[in-house]
Amino acid sequence: MLILLSPAKTMTGMSKIKAPEGSDPHFIREANEIALQMTQFPKEELSRILKLSPKLATESYMRFQEFHSEENKPLQAILAYTGVVFKNINPKDFNKEDFLFAQEHMRFVSICYGLLRPLDLIKPYRMEYDVKLPEFGDGNMYAYWRSRQTELLINDIQKAGGLLINLASMDVQPSFEWKEVEKSSRVITPEFKVWKNGKANTIVIYAKMARGQMSRFIIKNRISNPEEIKSFSWEGFSYKEDMSENDKWVFLQE
Repeated sequence: MLILLSPAKTMTGMSKIKAPEGSDPHFIREANEIALQMTQFPKEELSRILKLSPKLATESYMRFQEFHSEENKPLQAILAYTGVVFKNINPKDFNKEDFLFAQEHMRFVSICYGLLRPLDLIKPYRMEYDVKLPEFGDGNMYAYWRSRQTELLINDIQKAGGLLINLASMDVQPSFEWKEVEKSSRVITPEFKVWKNGKANTIVIYAKMARGQMSRFIIKNRISNPEEIKSFSWEGFSYKEDMSENDKWVFLQE
């Protein structure tokens, strides 16, 4: 079983959490080249292409300018991302075995680094999929990654037993040949909905929190049988057989 997650836009370069020794990202050379190309843009241009406020554009500009500095030390990806999903994975109480299980059974989809393992060492960055870098041709970052990381994801899923638990947001799918992924593997997509005004709705913040909590649940319980995921319960979310269809599993908060 392999868990797929979207990385957070908010990142840090420091953490007090102790984790096993970091690993090298599969696409480290590509990440360094992407970051190098991004150093060409002034702050005002970064603000436009990354849709950032002047403050965040300045932060992003400095991160790219310092990306290749030896003084800028990388951090394990599971600690570097600090968004809602990762706060709910909550690795601060992970033991060594938890981290190593995550390393084998979890992947993040990064726009700068491509497909990542939790212990892969990365540096803070900010990217969007619609960015076009002239040196890479006419396509955007979706086109850049699609041909590079699809085979790696499929291979990782097969090594993990041929089953993908897709907890990533929909916007990462075009960075893969997603139909090829679905043809080669069983893909289970949990959906988290809240009952409101007489119908089930997806509320983004709750969905992100639940994705993190489900990832944590799988890691902490060393789950390998997908049927065990149906026992996941958090903050009133529980599996609903009657609302689920095939491998789209609905967890409802009533």
